[in-house]
Amino acid sequence: MGKVNDLFGRELNVVNIGLSSMAESLKDQNVKVIDLDWRPPREGIPHLQQTKDGADINAANEEVIARIQRGQAVLRGMGIARQVIPGMHDRLFLHAGPPITWERMCGPQRGAVMGALIYEGLAKDETEAAHLAASGEIEFAPCHHYHAVGPMAGIISPSMPVFIIENKTFGNLAFCTQNEGLGKVLRYGGLGPEVTARLKWMETDLYPTLDRALQSLPNGIDIKSIIAQALHMGDECHNRNRAGTSLFLRAVLPALARTSRDNEVLAKVIEFIDRNDHFFLNLSMPAGKALLEPAEGVLGSSIVTTMARNGTDFGIRMACAPSRWFTAPAGMVQGLYFPQYSEKDANPDIGDSTITETAGYGGMAMAAAPAIVQFVGGSPKLAMQTTLEMYEITFSEHVNFTIPALDFRGTPLGIDVRRVMETGILPQINTGIAHKEPGIGMVGAGILRAPQKCFDDAFEYLKTM
Repeated sequence: MGKVNDLFGRELNVVNIGLSSMAESLKDQNVKVIDLDWRPPREGIPHLQQTKDGADINAANEEVIARIQRGQAVLRGMGIARQVIPGMHDRLFLHAGPPITWERMCGPQRGAVMGALIYEGLAKDETEAAHLAASGEIEFAPCHHYHAVGPMAGIISPSMPVFIIENKTFGNLAFCTQNEGLGKVLRYGGLGPEVTARLKWMETDLYPTLDRALQSLPNGIDIKSIIAQALHMGDECHNRNRAGTSLFLRAVLPALARTSRDNEVLAKVIEFIDRNDHFFLNLSMPAGKALLEPAEGVLGSSIVTTMARNGTDFGIRMACAPSRWFTAPAGMVQGLYFPQYSEKDANPDIGDSTITETAGYGGMAMAAAPAIVQFVGGSPKLAMQTTLEMYEITFSEHVNFTIPALDFRGTPLGIDVRRVMETGILPQINTGIAHKEPGIGMVGAGILRAPQKCFDDAFEYLKTM
């Protein structure tokens, strides 16, 4: 049977918001059906329009969206963490997610801390590193408290090179380390001589080569523009970064060639970036952070400006309360595992990379990246459904980030705590999976929902303002 057309000869497409069985007869006629995971509004949830102090929540949210939209995230350079991150010092180690102590850290985050202590030369082996981490001599703090973000375990130690992203509109800066690649790497809690050797090469060769190139570019590299282009090329800029990495390499290559001091080192740098499809993740993340920070502090706003996980806790922060975390236990990821691994090996959800969903891409833009399902599981239909569903819980749509498959509709932007509560729909995230034990690293990738309790608590707080 051929395609089914409407009265005007156009191919008939149907969005089904009921039970999937309701559309079976249409599917039998080859009608294209998109099953939307819809549910009726929750009862007993007040529709907040104003705070107790009389602030107009919608007006506050419009201001937040306007600030995010106006931002211009540009890679302006690089530096060593302790030299460029305000407040960073030799005994401060930043981590992903909400605040946490060494005693409560999960396996992969502990592994990353131990690996970073060895990398810094503060410990000679894992035993010594664990003892030092537990001694109280090392200060731990969230990356988000220092204008930074870190994927997975998210460790930023004092000697690590970091990218510096500037929001040209507002002048604020955001920071992130360089991406190591996949597998047994520090950010997944991987440990061993090969992990340390790679980090040292990134410090001694990759960083200086990139830094010289960036210093030769007076206007930097427009990361926001690359994100917009990558969304048109099959990326969602969280777990699929193939296009973004390619576009970044294309933008920086002439400067790399002009500033190279050693052609063999240059060749290895280019090969490293080219073979690491996730290299751009560590640029898309701080870009999101730089775009969101100017929206913090808007009185009365119900929009989420931070979502982050440390492998133990999942936390969110709202624009109206940027210093207050609303937390819940981190959830388990459902997804695809590497051979020899399964769910029993997995650590709960971890990482700051959910800044991408918060900024209007990542899981929000899965409809732009149907191939992502080969990495995280599911189907292309799921990718489309996810984005359509996320429109139900966001306050607006992005004017710069658009999705070709949806007639260039803007991506869902501005997770609204009120709409999450009213609809019962939780933000969907696609992410990597770390082994629960320190030292092993990445074991898969998948998807999950943010925990309800974070939004329950944030909504209760909103009602008291």
